[in-house]
Amino acid sequence: MSTTDAAELVTAIQEQERTLVFPAFTLTDAWTLGSLLVARARAAGAPVAVDIQIGEQQVFHAALPGSCADNDQWIQRKIRTVRRFGVSSYLVGRRLAAADKDFAASTLLDPTVFAAHGGAFPITVAGVGVVGTVAVSGLPQADDHALLVAVLTEHLGLDRGD
Repeated sequence: MSTTDAAELVTAIQEQERTLVFPAFTLTDAWTLGSLLVARARAAGAPVAVDIQIGEQQVFHAALPGSCADNDQWIQRKIRTVRRFGVSSYLVGRRLAAADKDFAASTLLDPTVFAAHGGAFPITVAGVGVVGTVAVSGLPQADDHALLVAVLTEHLGLDRGD
């Protein structure tokens, strides 16, 4: 990926995060969002695990056929990255890649504890900020991220324009 392509991807992810904001986020919202993610993944035959947390509380988790315990570990590493940086795990990784920097060397964070790979997205509430995370693991990182963005866009009733 060229530097220009990497910079454009970073800009696109930043726009997704600016746009995909909830008016509020409740346990009912978590169930609805999680159920939409599971339905979309099941329809695609995606072997993923899905996780939603509000603060430190896990409020939704599902493991689809083909997923494994490693996916749960990846989810936790990606969630820690979102909590640490306040942005999606994919954005953290793509910013570093665009600058040709290594995650562990640049952040001094243990890559067995944190993961700057696509698949965890901040749950942001307008006027409040980040209140939780939604995460998927089991596909290549760009696909994990794309699944989240597609379902968040659908859940929020936004038109992706494509």
